[in-house]
Amino acid sequence: MRERLATLISGSGTTTQEIIRACQSGEIPMDVALVISSNTTAGGIEKARRLGIPDHDIVVVNPNDFRGGDGKVDQEGFGLQILKNVKERGVTVVTQNGWLPLTPRVVIDQYPETMFNQHPGPVPEFGGKGVYGRRVHAARLLFTRLTGRDNWTEAIGQRVHSEYDQGLVVKATRVEILPEDTVDDLQQRVLPIEHRVQIDLLKDVAKGNIRELTGGEKLVRPGEEQTLSLAKKIARLMYPHG
Repeated sequence: MRERLATLISGSGTTTQEIIRACQSGEIPMDVALVISSNTTAGGIEKARRLGIPDHDIVVVNPNDFRGGDGKVDQEGFGLQILKNVKERGVTVVTQNGWLPLTPRVVIDQYPETMFNQHPGPVPEFGGKGVYGRRVHAARLLFTRLTGRDNWTEAIGQRVHSEYDQGLVVKATRVEILPEDTVDDLQQRVLPIEHRVQIDLLKDVAKGNIRELTGGEKLVRPGEEQTLSLAKKIARLMYPHG
């Protein structure tokens, strides 16, 4: 029985586009059953539509629709709406590809072994709430240049966790940081590696060949926590919109 995939997006959807193409070509032996966007303006919606994903299998589940009077998102209500859509389509594998909301535990608990997140930098150090997109690359560049070592970053696939970017890594590929790199240079060089990592991860899932990567190199040494915090703060200021 073929796996049925749901991909969760919030932005341009470039990785989802490549995943859909790989499924359609047979490289990934899965069927794309569902695309969920956290907002109506995500560019990935049109990309999925152009690749033939039916409109009824492209849905928007916006966490803002579940905010209460206190301004907080009702995580259970948000999660149940996601679950309703994946269950209706018999989804067996879920990937977060540029998905920005915190995923409710009720969803994670339904897919403990087959739900994965994409991130463009080392985790958990260069992740966390609000650390995504160009902010990740900016923080990584700043930290590397402030410490004068570890001139690399990585594209990763990890298990989804109830806290941002805390899940165990199951796929990773390093990318060299060059002396002349700008944030945009690094982002453009990492992006196709991100695509490949996610495609290869899904191929591993289909084969039942997932393994957690442990014992990775510690990028933040004792006493450097403030340097990391500063790099992340500057990255947010540089890219207020991610």
